[in-house]
Amino acid sequence: MTDSGIRLLLADVDGTLVTNDKKLTDRAVQAVHDLHDAGVRFAITSGRPPMGMAMLIEPLDIRTPIAAFNGGLLVDRNMSVIEQRVLPEDLVSPVASLMQSFALDVWVYRGADWYVPKADGPHVARESWTVKFEPKIMADGLDGLTRGVAKLVGVSDDLDAVARASTAAHDQFGDHVTAARSQPYYLDVTHPDANKGAVARYLSARYDIPPEAMATIGDMPNDVLMFAHSGLSIAMGNASSEVQRAARRVTTSNEEEGFANAVQRFILRQR
Repeated sequence: MTDSGIRLLLADVDGTLVTNDKKLTDRAVQAVHDLHDAGVRFAITSGRPPMGMAMLIEPLDIRTPIAAFNGGLLVDRNMSVIEQRVLPEDLVSPVASLMQSFALDVWVYRGADWYVPKADGPHVARESWTVKFEPKIMADGLDGLTRGVAKLVGVSDDLDAVARASTAAHDQFGDHVTAARSQPYYLDVTHPDANKGAVARYLSARYDIPPEAMATIGDMPNDVLMFAHSGLSIAMGNASSEVQRAARRVTTSNEEEGFANAVQRFILRQR
């Protein structure tokens, strides 16, 4: 255990662990290895699909379950499924309709597949570059795609529309889903128990680590859900003031080695 008493760090990926160019810096990699050397477990959670985090496993020597789709799918480092929480089938179409009412494109993640309405839609090219695989095109909307859906994503560059859709999803579906923005232009909707707070609770139980001996670090509103289940919550410098207020500590931005700085300053307490 470190002087800080932290025994596990759970990190968000985009905007936190990687730069805006989706790269791991040498200092971020070294920080994770320093955690391993200090006996601190390291885990990641993201709205990404499992294969979208595969490139992180080897450089970071990840040994803990990987929480994809914000916890909707937990896999081991070999991509074998540990457990899965999918959206109730009868809610998939209503949630998609709500997103469409705010002029959001709707993406569907189902099993290993990612479906989009059109290949040239907003953020499709960027996302496929990030996760390192291509989407399938929905020929007939959601027909045949409502069973086994791990995540629906509403996508738009109208950031106000995404924010209003998030509020509307909370109002309309309440505790039947988890709805939170993973990026300003993405609204993620998952199973009610598929959220980063549930991931923190899962890891706490799996490794018999009390919440006060866990740290969490992130930059977006969906990361606030895990802050409440850790003794040390750290917001990135690039996070909104709302997210920063929800955390106990604030580090520098993801473009200024914020992850590595947080590990050294708040967890390993190196000068």
